[in-house]
Parts: sequence; structure tokens; C-alpha cells
Amino acid sequence: MPSVQHVSARNGDVVLLVGTMKGAFVLRSNGARKKWDVGGPYSVGSPVYAMALDQRQGRRRLWWAQQSFRWGTTLLSSDDFGKTATEPQTYSVKFPAESSLTLKNIWQICLPANEPETLYCGVEPSALFVSRDAGKNWSPVKGLLEHPHRAKWTPGGGGMCLHTVLPHPANSKNMIVAMSTGGAYRTDDGGETWQARNQGIRADFLPEKYPEFGQCVHKIVRDPAQPQRLYLQNHWGLYRSDNNGDSWQDIAKGVPSDFGFCMVVHPHDTETVYIVPIESDEYRCMPEAKLRVYSTRNGGKSWEPLTRGLPQKNALETVLRDSLATDTCDPAGIYFGTRSGKVYGSNNSGKSWQLIHEGLPSVVCVRAALVGDGAGNSPRKRGRAEKSKTGTTQKKSAHGKKPPAKRAPARQLSGKK
Repeated sequence: MPSVQHVSARNGDVVLLVGTMKGAFVLRSNGARKKWDVGGPYSVGSPVYAMALDQRQGRRRLWWAQQSFRWGTTLLSSDDFGKTATEPQTYSVKFPAESSLTLKNIWQICLPANEPETLYCGVEPSALFVSRDAGKNWSPVKGLLEHPHRAKWTPGGGGMCLHTVLPHPANSKNMIVAMSTGGAYRTDDGGETWQARNQGIRADFLPEKYPEFGQCVHKIVRDPAQPQRLYLQNHWGLYRSDNNGDSWQDIAKGVPSDFGFCMVVHPHDTETVYIVPIESDEYRCMPEAKLRVYSTRNGGKSWEPLTRGLPQKNALETVLRDSLATDTCDPAGIYFGTRSGKVYGSNNSGKSWQLIHEGLPSVVCVRAALVGDGAGNSPRKRGRAEKSKTGTTQKKSAHGKKPPAKRAPARQLSGKK
């Protein structure tokens, strides 16, 4: 088994959570984001498709989903960036027996900023799970689990996965989810009922090109300053909605391909979105073998390639749906990982890039967090105070060194369980 390295982080540092097909890694840098320490691998040998850092209410809790062909999928947590971890004594995220469904994978971990004890997991087969007690107990959202469309949802190339979970920042009863394949669905009553929200989104692989549902949506993101505005990367197609998903309009003008997986919105600059186009669904590599991140600064009216520091020859790379992320610093950091095990980053909102780390297993998930940002995944402008000296006033974690009650004893993560 490989030796496991660990990192520690203090307020003002930035951490990258990198999930791969052979384990999880934690990268740490100070606010300059030029040099990075690497911790891991954790859950050695297991695919890790979902990671998140919960900093709400003073926590410093790292979550990740470990998938094992032998033991199934489990949700792990750590209060020291992976050095020790807590596993549930029984499977916490699991389907009720009467559903006849078996959990295959956890694709998304969502931490609503305005509900500090609530967590969501988007899973395969497509379903949504919720915890109201900071991750101790989980239950499926029945309105989606028992949806009348379920029998007609079909697997995409990566499985029948619910990969996008977007709570509305000002209305806790409103949420958008997306799945492959199945499309986008929205609830306006806290999960009791769900309606397909795919008007204007095409499905080239179906006889009916614009069905009510059945689209292979790859990712949806929300503009933090205009929460009714959403952006969507489809299996062919780029779209924007200005009415919280009621309808969608095509914005794929000026990109080499409108096929792709990942998408992220800038944390501070409204109407600014980043994507990484892929040649096609049959040839899932960079168009023209050039590694280019594309950005719009005007809500999708036009796009420009961001290439400084990225290879523009022989770059037969692929970036998957959850492998693009941004931190909440100012200027913002933008990061992505490739199927070839490389992690790239920009500390100036994409103007220039550097290779942060290489030689990793295939990257399937990248998340970024400014340590000490207590709003969790809610964008917060930090100015230029993210220099390393800001860490000198770090407060002690609300949980301290001792795991909270009713959590299983922490253990060293040196390999599979």
C-alpha cells in the first residue's frame, strides 16, 4: 500500500479536495496559491466521486464518498483533513428495503449555506438523500424516490446518477436537481413534489428532440448574485435560464463544441461562467488537442478561450462533470483535474494557469475551499486578506480534537477498510 501523507490547514489557506478512481487527496496552499502540499491518498484504491468541506457553525469537517466493489458505498468524514476518519458502523446512506433499489455510488455532497445542520447526497441510481442532523442520520427524499417518471429514467454513460443538487439560497423549499439521464427537476414545496424543468433542452439521442424529460443533463450551476439565473451544460448544448429553470435558451455561440461535462460560475463576478468543451460524445478529448477553458463574462452572449499556461499541442485530455471548481478568494482561484491525473489551477480568475500536481489516478472530482470561510459553499469575497499571516488568529474547531458524541471512533486512514 502507498504511504499516506497528511496536510494541515489554518485560516486563510486554500484546500483542494481531489477525488480520483484510486482514492482521495487533499492539497493545501496559502492565499497566494502558488505552491501546494499534497495529502493522501485516503480510501486507497477506492473511487471517490464526491467530496465537500463543511465549515458551517465552526466545523472543519471533510466529507467524502468511498466506493468499494466489495463493501459498497460509504460516506466518511474527518475533522483533521483526513488524518483520522470516522466511518458509520452501518451504512448511513441506503435505500429502504421496500424500494428494491441498491446504492451504487454517491455523486454529490451538498451543504446548504443557510441550513447548517442539513446535508444532501445525490446518488446512483438517481435519488436524493437528506440529513437534518449534520450527517448522523439519512433518509431518501420520497417525492423524488417515488416520482412517476422514475420507471422511464435510463442510465447515461456513467450510470443513472443524480449529480447536481442546487438549493435556492433564499428559499429553502426550492431546489433544482439534475440527472443523467432524466434531465432537470425542481421542487417548490421542500421535496414533496417535483416537476420536470427541461423546456428548450434538446435530447439528440431520442426520437423526440425536446421531450418533457429524458435529457442527459451534465451539470447545472447558479449565478450567486442572480439566483433565478441558471446555466446548464448538456450532452450537446449550452443553456441559460433566467426564470429558475422554467425555460432554457441556447447560449452555445463561440465555443468549439457544445458537448462537455463540467461547468462552474464565478463566485463574485455575475454572468461569468467557465466550461471545458469536449470534442464529441464519440471522441471525448479536447477539440484540436488544445487544453482550453472557455469563459463568458456576459451571461453566455460570447465565449473566450483561456489558455495561458495550458498545453496547446497533443493535449488529449478529458475533464469530467465534477472536476472543475472555484474557491471564494479575490481574485478567485479556478481549478480542474483531468482523466490523466493532472490538476491545473489559476489564482487570477483564469487569466493564467499552472500545473499544480500530476501523476494522480484519474481525477473525477475537484472541490476548492477557503479555510475559515464559515459560509460553507456560499460565495464570500475575501479581498486580499488571504495571505498566510491571516492564519495567526485561527480559532479552535467547534468540535476540538474529540469526535462528537455518537460518532464512531476515528481511525488512521492507511488503506481500504
